[in-house]
Amino acid sequence: MLESRIFVAGHRGLVGSAIVRRLEQLGFENILTATREQLDLRDQAAVNYWFRANRPEYVYLVAGTVGGIMANSTRPAEFIYDNMMIHATVVQSAHLFGAKKLLYLGSSCIYPREAAQPIKEESLLSGPLEPTNEAYAIAKIAGIKLCQSYRKQYGCDFVSAMPTNLYGTNDNFDLNSSHVLPAMIRKFHDAREEGRQEVVVWRCTSTSAPVRTCRSASWRRR
Repeated sequence: MLESRIFVAGHRGLVGSAIVRRLEQLGFENILTATREQLDLRDQAAVNYWFRANRPEYVYLVAGTVGGIMANSTRPAEFIYDNMMIHATVVQSAHLFGAKKLLYLGSSCIYPREAAQPIKEESLLSGPLEPTNEAYAIAKIAGIKLCQSYRKQYGCDFVSAMPTNLYGTNDNFDLNSSHVLPAMIRKFHDAREEGRQEVVVWRCTSTSAPVRTCRSASWRRR
């Protein structure tokens, strides 16, 4: 078991790097990775070639183009294209080259904006998505349905899991492209380092407002 060939697609990101660290801690000896320069996961022919050469038995599909509200709002075409292609090529190659199991990570943004709390799986596709990350959410939903379809038609052991807000080692702390948690950590860290008593964060005027209607709000240390 510890000799199993395990491919972590997206090994340099927040989640992928955490998976690699955990696998190493558990003693797995054959962890397979490929950088973006080595393998364009949007290219089916390239992904097929890599799978044929490496024959991974288990696949963690955690690669993708990700970002926060600003990135999602200003780069929707990139978010939907990159992610739909990455999901499609890796799932197809995992099927063609006999992967025993694939775990695909979705996102909590797949659920409708007005979903009842706490969110249940049955809420999926029951209402409109949050407009600011709609393109990313649609790509993620497509990935979930892709795994379900391969499982139904071919009997593949391809499953999906939905993480919630994440932060940690190897996160993106850039204020223009990061998610809300690392952005706030960065803002509060910078304020403390610079001795400032005020931190400016975004505040949207409504739940359906696009990013251009977001306003700043100040938090002061008391």
